[in-house]
Amino acid sequence: MSRLRPWVALILFLALTLPLMPLQQFFVWIWPRMARVLPMHYHRLVRRILDVRVEVVGAAPGQGPLLIASNHVSWLDIVVLSSVAPLSFIAKKEVGSWPFFGSLARLQRTIFVDRNRRHATGGSRDELRQRLEAGDIMVLFAEGTSGDGRSVLPFKSSFFGVAEVPEVLVQPVTLAYRGHRNLPMTRRLLPAYAWYGDMDLTPHLLGALRAGPIEVVVICHPPLSLGGELNRKGLARHAEEQVRRGLALALHHPSKIR
Repeated sequence: MSRLRPWVALILFLALTLPLMPLQQFFVWIWPRMARVLPMHYHRLVRRILDVRVEVVGAAPGQGPLLIASNHVSWLDIVVLSSVAPLSFIAKKEVGSWPFFGSLARLQRTIFVDRNRRHATGGSRDELRQRLEAGDIMVLFAEGTSGDGRSVLPFKSSFFGVAEVPEVLVQPVTLAYRGHRNLPMTRRLLPAYAWYGDMDLTPHLLGALRAGPIEVVVICHPPLSLGGELNRKGLARHAEEQVRRGLALALHHPSKIR
């Protein structure tokens, strides 16, 4: 059964996804409010297909304008976070050119960033400001890349300046891949789910599905804002500290995060 499990999950995923893609495109064109909400309900179903169990600690995001600053562990982060709130992502430009998954990203109204061109990054910041001013919730994987799931890389501060937009808050969020089959996630098993370095996506995806159900903790820390002596870099540093502390507690002292 373990050999069939990935293929059964993929068939169910495609049976759910393919009919909803044109519907979501219609909503993007005609009904922006529903275009925000449909991906959340869709990802809740995807989460069940993939057997990913999510525990939310703290006040989950309700409505924008809000910038979520999160650590980045896996392609599963998209499913996990999208199932918690109606949100969109900020992603590197290359994601938009990925077969199929790039189309899904565009349908979720992702903002694509070319980190190698300063002028293009400035344009992305302007687009981000416009989306926040329209009341969106946007997710920034503030490390700029994915990590091993046991540590947090330094947060890049370039996009935190959008907190200058009136009423925009920044909410640090910790993603902790903590459990596997109702047991603690081991250091040996975590790379089956943490997608980083030069891992190929397709073999990693199939391996994760084969490995079985997991438990992910989403810690929603209190929102932050620019003010007083807290500038853009200070805001990024403060968010990073909260996310790092949350990850350490979730992995090593889970009883203290509630």
